[in-house]
Amino acid sequence: MNGSSEARGRRAVVTFGETMGLAANETPGSIVTARAHTLSFGGADSNVAIALSRLGIPAIWISRLGIDPFGDLIERELRAEGVEVRATRDREHPTGFMLKQRRTTYTATVSYWRRNSAASFLSASDLPDDVLRDAAMLHVTGITPGLSESAQAATFDAIARARAAGVTVSFDVNHRDGVWSRETASPVYRRIAEAADIVFAGVEEAALLVAAPDGGLESAVSALGPDQVVIKRGADGATALIDGALLQQEAVPVEVVDTVGAGDAFVAGYLAAFLEGADPRGRLLQAVTTGALACTSRGDWEGSPNRADLLSQGATEGVAR
Repeated sequence: MNGSSEARGRRAVVTFGETMGLAANETPGSIVTARAHTLSFGGADSNVAIALSRLGIPAIWISRLGIDPFGDLIERELRAEGVEVRATRDREHPTGFMLKQRRTTYTATVSYWRRNSAASFLSASDLPDDVLRDAAMLHVTGITPGLSESAQAATFDAIARARAAGVTVSFDVNHRDGVWSRETASPVYRRIAEAADIVFAGVEEAALLVAAPDGGLESAVSALGPDQVVIKRGADGATALIDGALLQQEAVPVEVVDTVGAGDAFVAGYLAAFLEGADPRGRLLQAVTTGALACTSRGDWEGSPNRADLLSQGATEGVAR
């Protein structure tokens, strides 16, 4: 179990959505001739849950998984990472699957097989009342409502129940063109942002919420309702409007190996700092640091740092002693 005993006694961050099995060729090149592959899994919501757990914040992940080897792998690894798993095992529908083709050391394409996956049948009944009521926070992404009508209804139902219970709601736009079109997604994202307390978005994602120039994105998104708006800017760090104050945070320089999952680690770093009472600048600094460290190894979640990793980032030598 990750985190301190004190952290495990606190209320958890609840998140839900689809996590898929993942296969990737170990050596860059054509997938057609590749013979060695790595099996893992990935999903924005479970990535955040793992990253939070590694930072000592209790996390609960809710979903549906098939009764198949990838479902077994996902449930086992999430539990090993200290995440509380509330996953219905679906006998009729499989766990989704994605294939990552590493053409070069630094480029890859991902193909998805998620039609009629177990997670696409997520519904409000999969989210227990007591789990939402007792949560420290509900975190949702823009991927889940795009999976199906029932998953979208579950998203809005969960937000309504969380708000009724006085639970903080966090929303990461995290748009995926492979899930749904921007035109279809935009009004749904806007509606979620209007109900959220904290909103995360990249520059292009923020443009799906509001029509505003880059310099005014933070204020425009904040006008929808959230009192914390964080714009993820990758190598340029982040900007934020938090309780009316506009802030800017430079990125932490690292040697980038794989950027997949960095945005999820960024979000977890911010939320962990927020829940621990850090001031806005402290939240942003931890966010860019966790996001940067996640880029230093391959995988959707494998590179997310723990507390010791964050401490070593401030060391003056290459080795923490």
